[in-house]
Amino acid sequence: MYKVKVNEKYNFEISGKNHAFQVNEQDISLNIETLIPGRSAHVLYNNKSYTVEIVEVNAEEKTQVLKVNGNLYTVGIEDKYDLLLKKLGMEMNSGHKVQEIKAPMPGLVLKVMVQEGTSVKKGDNLLVLEAMKMENILKSPTEGIVNKVLVQEGDKTEKNSVLIQFK
Repeated sequence: MYKVKVNEKYNFEISGKNHAFQVNEQDISLNIETLIPGRSAHVLYNNKSYTVEIVEVNAEEKTQVLKVNGNLYTVGIEDKYDLLLKKLGMEMNSGHKVQEIKAPMPGLVLKVMVQEGTSVKKGDNLLVLEAMKMENILKSPTEGIVNKVLVQEGDKTEKNSVLIQFK
């Protein structure tokens, strides 16, 4: 059994084998023809034709972006193990929270883009580090709040020195 959330809005429970499915405990009959294995398929449902293509896969967050007849849908999928871990209070993402950002190489801090108390999302720019005449933008690997910024513009850093700490 899988719990599927589409566009953070619609929830479904899906179970089944081969081409016999149940969605929210109702039998669904699909005719699926694989076009490109692991990438796209043609689906017939209720005498309507759908072309489904996998656009993006995020294995860490267990989400996929699907293009169905030209429309994009973000789909989150939880299997029975994810549901069991959640029920036990042991969600996969809760145990691996990034606490600090370290310098990936020795360099010079050119620009600090956050300050203490700043709320950041995954992928937000944190600072610019120059190394070997190249500017490297360090991005947030997680969502969180900046607790301390341990460097200033113009500071020289060593590899693995802590630059930013999160709450």
